Amino acid sequence: MTGRSDWSSHVHAVLAGAGFRRGGARERVIDLLAGESCALSAVEIEDALRAKGRPTGRASIYRVLELLGEHDLVERVEVGDGVARFEPAHPGGEHHHHLVCDRCGRLVAFDDPGLERAIGRLSDRLGMRVDHHEVVLRGSCETCG
Repeated sequence: MTGRSDWSSHVHAVLAGAGFRRGGARERVIDLLAGESCALSAVEIEDALRAKGRPTGRASIYRVLELLGEHDLVERVEVGDGVARFEPAHPGGEHHHHLVCDRCGRLVAFDDPGLERAIGRLSDRLGMRVDHHEVVLRGSCETCG
């Protein structure tokens, strides 16, 4: 996976190229997302920033996420609970997939090279170029049984 500073640098370069200057809320959200291993909701971002002593209003967080999404800098992860989650979209295409517990909502990231190869073979067989994909597996975590 691309490193934290690589993604942050990429984000800053893209936004600067689009004419945006660095801003407080934007910097806080970018910083937080860069250090996360999986997707977070706006509420989770708000809670994490508050816990770090960097409180940021939810409306500002949503504006930042919208801006990052418009520039393909974050991936929007829909896991079916009605809450969108967001994680860095790495410029090299590195990504992971998700397991979701239907009972407690726990979200677990996973990588599977075999799955990636299977998706590649499927796209070849069907004559389609796959530019992007997401896999969300649903079930119950160990705690929920």
